[in-house]
Amino acid sequence: MVTSRRIVLAARPEGAVQLSNFRTEEVELPPVQDGQFLVGGNFLSLDPYMRGRMDDRKSYAAPVPVGGVMEGEIIGTVLESRHPGYSVGEKVAGRLGWQSHAITDGAGMVKLDDRFKPLSTAVGVLGMPGLTAYSGLLTLGKPKPGETVVVAAATGPVGSLVGQIAKIYGARAVGIAGGPEKCAYALEELGFDAMIDHRSPTFAQELAAACPNGIDVYFELVGGAILQAVLPLLNNFARVPVCGLIAQYDGAPSEGVDNLPAAMRIVLSRSVMMRGFIVGEYWDQRPKFLDEVSQWIAEGKVKFREDIVQGLDNAPEAFMGMLKGKNFGKMVVAID
Repeated sequence: MVTSRRIVLAARPEGAVQLSNFRTEEVELPPVQDGQFLVGGNFLSLDPYMRGRMDDRKSYAAPVPVGGVMEGEIIGTVLESRHPGYSVGEKVAGRLGWQSHAITDGAGMVKLDDRFKPLSTAVGVLGMPGLTAYSGLLTLGKPKPGETVVVAAATGPVGSLVGQIAKIYGARAVGIAGGPEKCAYALEELGFDAMIDHRSPTFAQELAAACPNGIDVYFELVGGAILQAVLPLLNNFARVPVCGLIAQYDGAPSEGVDNLPAAMRIVLSRSVMMRGFIVGEYWDQRPKFLDEVSQWIAEGKVKFREDIVQGLDNAPEAFMGMLKGKNFGKMVVAID
C-alpha cells in the first residue's frame, strides 16, 4: 500500500485566503488496477486560477468541493503501471492535485521528453503558463513590428514570456511589476524596453511617459488600478487579451467608484477588441508552441525564472504569498 500526503480544501475563504482554509491529510491508496498507473509527484505548480476554484460560484470550471484535494498540475514519475501506454520511470504531467502520490487512468496526462530541462519547466515556461502567453498574444494580441505591447505581472510566468515574444515579433515591450528588483530583472535579463513599478505614487504618469505612442496590445493579467491606468492610453483598434484578474481574486476592497461606463466609452470609441480566453481553447497549438519556445530557449531568445519552494506542506503559505505578489518567477513546489 502507498500512502499519499495531500492538501484539501478545509473551508471556503471569506475574503483573503487563510491557512485555516487548508488541511493536510494522509490516505492509503488502493492497488493499481488494469488500465491505471501510479504517479509519484516531483513538482506541484501553483497558479492564480486556483483561487477561483476555492469559491463556490459559477465559472468556467467546477469548484473544488470542501474536503476535496486542491486542484493543480503536478509533474511526476511513473512508479507502477498496469497501463499499456505508460512505463515505470517515465516523466509525466497532469492535473492530479496537491498530493504526493496519485493513481490515474491517463486521462489528461502528457509525457515529458528531453525538451523539458529542467523538468519543472513543464509547469512553467513550457507548460500551461507558457502556452497561455504564446496563444493569447499571437492569436488575439497579434503584435506587429513597431507596436507597443504592455503586460502587467511582467516577471511572472505568463507576463515574462509575453514581453519576450513581443520582442521576437519586433514590437516594443513595456512591463509592469512590483518593486525595483523585479523591474531591473525584466529590463536587464528579459530585454523589456521599459518597466514601470506599479507601487510608485506616480505610476499612471510613468506608464503614459513610457508609452508616448499609446498602447496597441495590453495583455491583461491583473485588472484593478493597473487596468484603469492603461485604458486611457489604448490606441484605436487596440487588442486586449484577458486571461487573468489577480487583483480581484482575493477579495480586494472596492474603491467605491464605478469605472465601467468610462471603460466602455473607450472600448467603443476606439474600436478596442477586448477578449477573455481560457488556455484550453488553444490546446491544439501546444505542439507548435513547444517546438518554437523550446527552440527560443535554446537560442537564448527566451529566459525564465522559477521560484521553488521545498515541501508540499509549504504549498498553502506559498500560494497565499503568490496571490500577494511575493513570488519572483514561476511558483513551483518541490514535493518531498
